[in-house]
Amino acid sequence: MTFEEWMLYTGLSASSASKYDGAIRGSLSECAVEHHLVEGSLIAITSRTQFESLVKIIRDLPIFIDRNERGHHMYSSALLKYAEYLGAGFENDVESDIELILANPEIALTEKNNLVKARIGQGAFRQRLIGIWNNCSVTGFKDVSLLIASHIKPWRVSNNAQRLDEFNGLLLVPNLDKAFDTGLITFDEDGEIRISSQFLEPEKLGITNDLRVSLKPENEAYMKFHRTDVFRAK
Repeated sequence: MTFEEWMLYTGLSASSASKYDGAIRGSLSECAVEHHLVEGSLIAITSRTQFESLVKIIRDLPIFIDRNERGHHMYSSALLKYAEYLGAGFENDVESDIELILANPEIALTEKNNLVKARIGQGAFRQRLIGIWNNCSVTGFKDVSLLIASHIKPWRVSNNAQRLDEFNGLLLVPNLDKAFDTGLITFDEDGEIRISSQFLEPEKLGITNDLRVSLKPENEAYMKFHRTDVFRAK
């Protein structure tokens, strides 16, 4: 779901959604590029943490302050809305998660290495998922080099044991991984897919109601969390 579509879905008027989307894609992106804060459009940023760090700098720029005053604070409202959009559901800020792991003095070096590899879908976590599934957990696609080791219960709310638990994972083709990670799809106890009403045109990504996964009993506690806390049911 695009930024503008999300704003409309949350009840913002069409005119406001259009203005905020235009501000992020246009003037605000141009301002950030001119001041060497980014190399391209702000709309390409997917991490709320990264975006909010940029916002702190942008808000102090004289050109932003001037335009924001003349625009009756429309630009600051646009920045707030985009931050909300990035924060909808669970963040997937890999860089920040890795920094937190490395900075934690209570985690031994070997465990840090294992956690970092698991966070980026590599190492023993990925190998164990391949051993369990052999191919995409949903589609059966066999080239594991193109598959992503995806956590079921999000990394941010898992403890270290859950982060390394192979039953807290699915092996997915990239389109399913992204949709699952952002809560646009989930799976029932019987493995049938559920598609969020917020997911526009999922069929264009090959995501249809006939997809299913053969869940292991050990997957269910994690998938229950995904259904209730990650899936965008409304």
